[in-house]
Amino acid sequence: MTYHPKSDFIATMIERGFLADCTDYQGLDDALISGCKPAYIGFDATAKSLHVGSLIQIMMLRWFQKTGHQPITLMGGGTTKVGDPSFRADERPLLGPEQIDENISGIKKVFAAYIDYDTDAENKALMLNNAEWLDDLNYLDFLRDIGRHFSVNRMLSFESVKSRLDREQSLSFLEFNYMILQAYDFLELNRRYGCVLQMGGSDQWGNIVNGIDLTRRVLDHEIYGLTSPLLTTSDGKKMGKSQDGAVWLNAEMRSPYEFWQFWRNTTDADVGRFLKLYTELPVDECDRLGALAGSEINEAKIRLANEVTTLLHGVQAAANAEATAREVFEKGGVGGDLPTLTLSADELGDGISIVQIIVKSGLAKSGKEAKRLIAENGAKLDDAPLTDAGMMIDAGALSSPIKLSAGKKRHALVQLG
Repeated sequence: MTYHPKSDFIATMIERGFLADCTDYQGLDDALISGCKPAYIGFDATAKSLHVGSLIQIMMLRWFQKTGHQPITLMGGGTTKVGDPSFRADERPLLGPEQIDENISGIKKVFAAYIDYDTDAENKALMLNNAEWLDDLNYLDFLRDIGRHFSVNRMLSFESVKSRLDREQSLSFLEFNYMILQAYDFLELNRRYGCVLQMGGSDQWGNIVNGIDLTRRVLDHEIYGLTSPLLTTSDGKKMGKSQDGAVWLNAEMRSPYEFWQFWRNTTDADVGRFLKLYTELPVDECDRLGALAGSEINEAKIRLANEVTTLLHGVQAAANAEATAREVFEKGGVGGDLPTLTLSADELGDGISIVQIIVKSGLAKSGKEAKRLIAENGAKLDDAPLTDAGMMIDAGALSSPIKLSAGKKRHALVQLG
């Protein structure tokens, strides 16, 4: 990156590794130094929570507000009904209005931890829903007024669509409309709120450019797009996934301890980069911690886990998670903040198999996987190797909580309710 920005926001994005591309560095930079400006990122409501893969975008909105500007969080109440086809091999399952509304209420919980919607300042954040303008569109008017500005030839050339067609995978007309609706979002946000910037992951580049072109054609306004890199870990895995599934941001879908543990398990090579992206520690400190070697890098990982968990779940949750982890890993004890499975006397009956317990506790997705874990010496019961897949657990065995482990890093408590 050779561009030398004047605005705090672009300087922060470049310095901390957030920036993949921008439609016009100079134009955006000049706009941002002229006063408080609105920018948005859209989030479709495909689940009840966002996962860690969305955290880079949430942090971009946070930094946008911290550098004096107005972040707009746009919930995709309308666009979720269509589904973004970008770089997907198949069509998303269609959700009904009730499910979409339920998902939106779950997703909204996270944003308040990162972004200030209550300040009286000029840069007070907005939470909007594109269903407000998409739900009541008149189809013929929309085709005539908006559709005429889109070239199908150009839309087919975007990589997100082209990759799907090149693999000869079906792209429905419904999905093809998604990029037009997203472009219309940018037009509406510019018209209603003076929004000058759309941000998103680099897979959204084509959709963002469409919105800029449409707004220029309809309103003759100059607006901008900025993308972040699509993050993978140093071993090539997609950010947001772990061994036991998506790393959700909502506490009821992934406990603060499990969230903390995800960051504590960061690969050595990723520590410095993740500190810059997911915490607010000074860049020099991120570089220092990321350069540590040997056992010292573990303290850097604990710092990373504490900082990220504090932002999302609060200081106390991070402290509890660290205390539990130290008790479990360093003293071999049973930490009080571990994921806990509580079994009733009825569930236990005369006894329940250890394989069923492993599945119920979330340490394996199926009985087959649990048996394989035991066969490969990957399971432990109270830190002792678990070798008998036929073992039965009864009320006597649960007179005090037991600790189950899958590998070295995943643990759960099992207790009698």
